[in-house]
Amino acid sequence: MIRVAIIEDQREIREGLGMLIGGTPEFQVTHSFGSGEDALAGIGAEPPDVVLVDIGLPGISGLDVIRQLGERNPELKFLVLTSYDDDERIFSALCAGACGYLLKRTPPARLLESIKEVAAGGAPMTPEVARRVLSVFRGTAPPQKSEYRLTPQESKLLKLLVEGHSYKTAAYELGLTVHAIGFHVRNIYEKLQVHSKSEAVAKAIHHRLA
Repeated sequence: MIRVAIIEDQREIREGLGMLIGGTPEFQVTHSFGSGEDALAGIGAEPPDVVLVDIGLPGISGLDVIRQLGERNPELKFLVLTSYDDDERIFSALCAGACGYLLKRTPPARLLESIKEVAAGGAPMTPEVARRVLSVFRGTAPPQKSEYRLTPQESKLLKLLVEGHSYKTAAYELGLTVHAIGFHVRNIYEKLQVHSKSEAVAKAIHHRLA
């Protein structure tokens, strides 16, 4: 059972998503919010597996919701579902911590499959969004390896995160507790000057840190 929270300001779309996702046996809709403010107040000690979020929210933006909820719980996985397909919003969402980026015209079956992919550690994107991301990376030469004064333990952990490990499996691989992993991750975030797991992984790949 994949637990899903929905953050969407348009009531008709929010209710439609709730019926689609909640009516599918593998899923449970645990939260449904019409604003970022409500989401920040309502997602607490028992977070969902996947947060489906529109970035064009009134008041606090979906990007800020991703950043703030991600800081509270680095294990949260965010899937953007929006009508915006411009480069600035796409990359802002991915850098904020989104695991995937879909447009609202995505067919229902593909949306459900994408939620499963995110829950499993994947990064689904609408085809045109994926093409934009690839075109930018193809036109950017990777820089020489940068030094961020990571300790050997932090470097090993960052490599595991790049490989797709969760905190729990990384803890097993390194012989540490999940609490210790969280401590090291916070140090990594500070040294890399990032705010989310996705952003740390992207920077590690781009700067050849792992």
